[in-house]
Amino acid sequence: MEAVRNRRGTRFGEVARRFAGEAVLRVGKRPTPPVRDRSETGGLAVLPGRKPVEYPMAGAARGSKFSAISERQEEQAVESRELMGLSEALAAAVESAAAKVVMVDSRRRRAASGIVYGEDLVLVADHALEREEDITLGTPDGRKLPAEVVGRNPAADLALLRAGELGLEAARPSEEPARIGQLALAIGRPASDGVRARLGIISATGESLRTGRGRRLERYLGADTAPFPGLSGGPLVDASGAVLGVVVAGFRGVSIAVPAGVAWRVASGLAAGEGAAGRGYLGILSQPVYLPELRQRGGLLVVGVEEGSPAARSGLVVGDILLTFDGSPLRDTDDLQGLMFGRAGSEASVELLRGGERQTVRVAIGERG
Repeated sequence: MEAVRNRRGTRFGEVARRFAGEAVLRVGKRPTPPVRDRSETGGLAVLPGRKPVEYPMAGAARGSKFSAISERQEEQAVESRELMGLSEALAAAVESAAAKVVMVDSRRRRAASGIVYGEDLVLVADHALEREEDITLGTPDGRKLPAEVVGRNPAADLALLRAGELGLEAARPSEEPARIGQLALAIGRPASDGVRARLGIISATGESLRTGRGRRLERYLGADTAPFPGLSGGPLVDASGAVLGVVVAGFRGVSIAVPAGVAWRVASGLAAGEGAAGRGYLGILSQPVYLPELRQRGGLLVVGVEEGSPAARSGLVVGDILLTFDGSPLRDTDDLQGLMFGRAGSEASVELLRGGERQTVRVAIGERG
């Protein structure tokens, strides 16, 4: 029995010593086994005699979930900075344009807006001038100035006012025409407590549009900057504050504007005295007609001629169909009235159809009191 115990003790002792030795090896500092060149194993750590084992490495973290979150956060930070930059640019554009926009008190209801066009000159919407006397301008610095009418162009729905000692910097028209999809700000000063602004995009451009007041614009811009009371006469500006157009109407959430190029040309003519004369007239009764055989949409059929009128003296007769007036097509009476405005006392070349044949005649433009 003693022999057995000795043998068992010896056996247990060997086992104990073996486990004790292994424990020492486990807790002790183990030598670092050689690692094969990772360039041969695609960047994996490999122990001698073993298959490649993938260990977490610095490069592998890029594709991890935590790395993806970090990259997304960085993208969001960049987007936030870009959005803040755009917001600052738009606010600066409003601030710049607002310094050149005045309040125009020329009607019984809410005042309209106007754009500083030049020294002591303000460009406004013609329909907003319900009176030509007792017109007052409200400036950004709080002054109230009397204004007088320099000239009006109802066809373009624009008018020019003069106010002494205005002393404001003139607005700057955009050098490039507006493009569909371009950001636009509609700015107005309908009251003395400051400006109003709406942000949108240019949603339409065109060559001819009849407004709700029956006026036909030569060219127009449409912007989805929902119009507000008092916006008429205010500017549509781009992100730099340059004027894209002058707002003259609104329709179902869309601001309708005269393009800056057209508006500045009209204002230049009014400042030079064009439009200061009375409304021109020919002394005819006419109605639009459709002419499918011609390339243009139609013309004006003369159905009556006043005795002794400029038209009668120029030889126009009932049955003539007026096609163009100084080269501009005539599609309705608004076109003719707009082209004659401010031209009383002058002459124009009129192309017409008489007996099926084209003719060109010179007509005198009279002045309607």
